[in-house]
Amino acid sequence: MTTKTQMQWLGHSAFRIISPDGHIIYIDPFLSQNPSTPDPWKKVDEADFIFLTHGHDDHVGDTLDIATKTGCKVGGMVELMGLLQLEGLPASQSIDFNKGGSVHFDDFSVTMVHANHSSSYKGAYAGEATGLIFSFEDDICIYHMGDTNIFGDLELYGELYEPDIVLAPIGDHYTMGPEEAAYAVQLIDPKLAIPIHYGTWEAIASDPIEFKYFVEEDEEIQVIIPAIGADIF
Repeated sequence: MTTKTQMQWLGHSAFRIISPDGHIIYIDPFLSQNPSTPDPWKKVDEADFIFLTHGHDDHVGDTLDIATKTGCKVGGMVELMGLLQLEGLPASQSIDFNKGGSVHFDDFSVTMVHANHSSSYKGAYAGEATGLIFSFEDDICIYHMGDTNIFGDLELYGELYEPDIVLAPIGDHYTMGPEEAAYAVQLIDPKLAIPIHYGTWEAIASDPIEFKYFVEEDEEIQVIIPAIGADIF
C-alpha cells in the first residue's frame, strides 16, 4: 500500500499511476507496439483500472489484453466501451460514462471532460474524444488532456477542478503543437505541466524544450520533461 500518489510516463500518452491505497491505474496503455516505451514497461502483469481518452489505436493499445490478463476495470466513453464489449471485454469490467460525469472509487475519482479531436475504434464511431481529470484522496489532481487542440473551456476547467498537474499533447500534426499547447496550459493554470504525445514517430517529433519555454513565460507554472519510465513523483 502506498501513502501518496505515484506516477510514471510510459511514452506517447500512456501513464501508470498508483493511488494512495495502492490501486494500479493505466491511462491509454499503448505499450507493446509503442516504439518509445521501454521494454520493461511493455508487458503488464498487474492492473486494477484502465481509463481511455478515446478510441484510436495509439491510445486503446493493449487494453483488451491487459483486461483479460488482470481482470481490471476499463473506463471510457459510452460508445467506445460498447465497441470493446463487442471485442470481448466483459460488461462486469466495463465502466461507461460521458462528458461532465464522474466515477468514484475508494481513494480517487475520475471526471470526463471535453477534448477537441476525433474518435474511432477499428473504423467504427467510438463516441467523442475526451480528457480525464483524476482526483486522489491525497489532494493531487491530474488532468490528462487526451488528444486535443486549444479551446476556451480549458479556462473553466482550471477554475472548476483546479488541477495540480496537466498532461498536455504537444506533437503537432494530430494534436496541437508546442506553442498552442503552452497557451492551453496557461488557460488551465496548473502548478505543473508535462508534455506528452510527441516523439513517437517522425510526424510528431516536436521539441518539448520549446513547449517548456512558452509555458514558463508564466512564472507560476513549472514544466517537467520526464524520462520515459522514470518516476515523476
